[in-house]
Amino acid sequence: MKCKVIVQIANTDFTKATVLLHPSWVTLDDIKAVKVPISILAAELDNGTPPELLKQFEEALTANKVNNFIKIFPKVKHGWTVRYNETDIPTVKAANEAHKDLLDWLSKYLRKH
Repeated sequence: MKCKVIVQIANTDFTKATVLLHPSWVTLDDIKAVKVPISILAAELDNGTPPELLKQFEEALTANKVNNFIKIFPKVKHGWTVRYNETDIPTVKAANEAHKDLLDWLSKYLRKH
């Protein structure tokens, strides 16, 4: 539900950019209304936001000329960036990579000029 709220904020001028991690409850219509640069870092094994839906998100954002970065992390499940087994090295690496991508994206758009 958190990502749904974040997308609603991204439909306003309240923020300059946003990031969604393993989004859920987000629809194509929600994404079509996004006005600010958005990064979506998603899990390949996520029934709530499967890769096919993420492709539609990317197409809609690009058609609306919204800067976007969508990345699907292979072999990880919904929630992998915050709820993972610390002994599962591939998942830990994917989570660390997603955290870096998140910080890089926000730094690109939110740093002071």
